[in-house]
Amino acid sequence: MIDTGLNPISSITMTDQAEEQLRDYFVNRGFKIGDTLPKEAELAEALGVSRSVLREALSRLRMLGMIDVRKRRGTILTEPDVLSGMSRILEPKLLSKQTLKRLFEVRLMLEMGLGEFLYSRITERHFHKLEDILEEEAHAGSKAELVELDIKFHSTLYEITGNPVIIRFQRMLQPIFQYGLDYRAEIHKPGKPPKVTHRDLVNILKNGDAAAFREAMRQHFELHFQLLS
Repeated sequence: MIDTGLNPISSITMTDQAEEQLRDYFVNRGFKIGDTLPKEAELAEALGVSRSVLREALSRLRMLGMIDVRKRRGTILTEPDVLSGMSRILEPKLLSKQTLKRLFEVRLMLEMGLGEFLYSRITERHFHKLEDILEEEAHAGSKAELVELDIKFHSTLYEITGNPVIIRFQRMLQPIFQYGLDYRAEIHKPGKPPKVTHRDLVNILKNGDAAAFREAMRQHFELHFQLLS
């Protein structure tokens, strides 16, 4: 290798450093959500950067939802929407098959871990909704209808948790879940039902416990695990 006498240029720009320093500054100075931040000149001096670099770093934080500019209040610290950035990039057509497989694995992990929450939060209203879905499945007239009802059934399980973050996350991952169905259909011989059906899962929710539900869900997804292994 030729010795040029030059040092490698860091890929971290001044703006990158300023952004990281701003995060540390907010934490170390004890800023809370809703607090007004110092003026640009004060922040630039504290960080030892130019105001143009500072503005670019602040712009990034604003895009992430960490800060906002309010009339008569200036720049304030806000609570970021932790799923917002992810929702913008979860487009299956822009992701590799390997990434799609890994995201589908996340779905399997999530649903196998729902049991504890379901047993503590499920109500008669939820059971009625699940039973209605089972009734619709029994009279479904096409594969497309069954797919829609499968999505509806599993979406209902997430809704039962009452956790808005996991409900939203599941909706964001829905196109990825569709990848799982497409992937299975691509290489699996049709006609083989899962060992544990939706009816079995509902019966276990009524009469079993979280451990039984977890094992049942694992068997419900057994074919998917085989395909992903």
